[in-house]
Amino acid sequence: MNKYKKLVFNTGIFAIGTFGSKILVFLLTRLYTANIPPDESGTKSLLFSTALFLQPIFTFALQEYLIRFGLDKDYDKRKVFTTSAVMTTAGMILMALVVPFLGLIPDFINGYTLLLTVYVIMSSMRMLCQQFVRSLDKVKLFSVDGILATLTFFIFNVLFIAVFHMGVKGFMLATICSDFLSAVFLFAMGGIKKYSGIQYFEKDLAKEMLRFAVPLIPTIVMWTITSLSDRIFLTKMHSDYHELGKSAAGIYEYANVVPGLISMVSTIFFQAWNMSAITENDSADRNRFYEKVFSAYEAIMFIGSAGLIFLVKFVTSILVNSSTYEEYSSIYLYVPILVVAVAFMCFDQFLGSIYSATKHPKNSFWTAFVACALNIPMNYFLIPVWGINGAAIATLLSYLICFWARIIDARYYVPFRFNGGKNLLNTVLLLVMCAVMMTQVKLYMLWAFIIAAVIAVMNFRSLLITVNKLLKRS
Repeated sequence: MNKYKKLVFNTGIFAIGTFGSKILVFLLTRLYTANIPPDESGTKSLLFSTALFLQPIFTFALQEYLIRFGLDKDYDKRKVFTTSAVMTTAGMILMALVVPFLGLIPDFINGYTLLLTVYVIMSSMRMLCQQFVRSLDKVKLFSVDGILATLTFFIFNVLFIAVFHMGVKGFMLATICSDFLSAVFLFAMGGIKKYSGIQYFEKDLAKEMLRFAVPLIPTIVMWTITSLSDRIFLTKMHSDYHELGKSAAGIYEYANVVPGLISMVSTIFFQAWNMSAITENDSADRNRFYEKVFSAYEAIMFIGSAGLIFLVKFVTSILVNSSTYEEYSSIYLYVPILVVAVAFMCFDQFLGSIYSATKHPKNSFWTAFVACALNIPMNYFLIPVWGINGAAIATLLSYLICFWARIIDARYYVPFRFNGGKNLLNTVLLLVMCAVMMTQVKLYMLWAFIIAAVIAVMNFRSLLITVNKLLKRS
């Protein structure tokens, strides 16, 4: 199977395993908003972001180095898995010693120290098995696990939150139980046992993995800091114009759920693309491969973003239940800017795959560092003036800055063609559309439809041409 058809095939397999399961997760938002008040939702958001912050540090960027070395034919997969497992176990022991000190921070994770520790451990064990199954090219098993894990996650959420009314602790327990079952399933069905054994641990390989992964840890952490800082600023800051606090952080969390539909599409594609980027790094026509794939990817993101912004009130009403807590009824006003932010986050992720495939992780670090360093002062100045939308704007600007830094820098390593003018025009149109939907000017739905149609026309032809080439390539 040639690389184009393999990319399309893997994307299809990941879509089957991801789409239905992700929809269930989105529908859980109605369960959360019906049973968890905004202030507790803010706590839930902080715990989730803290877990995302801790995991890459104490697994040494497991999700990056395991797939990179696991797919490389020059490395013994038994040594890759066992060495990764030993490194992850050591990291989890170290984390268990550190997390209790976080409980000393006032109003942070008080009362959740043990649950947070177990949460990160189970999530890391699942990630270890997931990434290794992908490195074995068992994408069907990976997708089946995605479906089963989401079903168990859904069931445990209903049980702990709707039946036992355990709130935030119920969410944490549901995730822990689901991740544990998923790790066991992947280990058994993926035949991972035959790749494990302390005799396969290799110290030199561990050092090589760390050399590759260490520059990536700050990159992953910085994106998490960007997300975590939004919540912390919204929780702790004061504004003369907007109501801030834990409730604002909770509303902001659920405003991020709707753009997750764009992220879902990107994740489906990226799971397949990351494998292709690594395995095809040395191919003769690599640059044209990137050009064609990015062209289609860019078109899908812009068209999808425009459609989601146009339907924002309808989609939000489906995903968010505001009948119990009236505060959730305004969430749709904060979604449009976040949709554009997530689209550029997806572009950043695509360009980051170039650094991973060509083994230039330091560049990934510096481009992310600039964006993250600017995000914190932007939050400080924008949130008191714009409230929740101030956090959204700061996030968008961070991802935009990172995108333009990477689109210039990454193409030194893979010099594919890119239409910067078209990207800028798409961005401006999306931002005008955001303003129209958020201010609800006269005939705002008509104006939004016209802008969405223009974006669709601008991108559809290039999307169609690229997809036809990908599908017909022999």
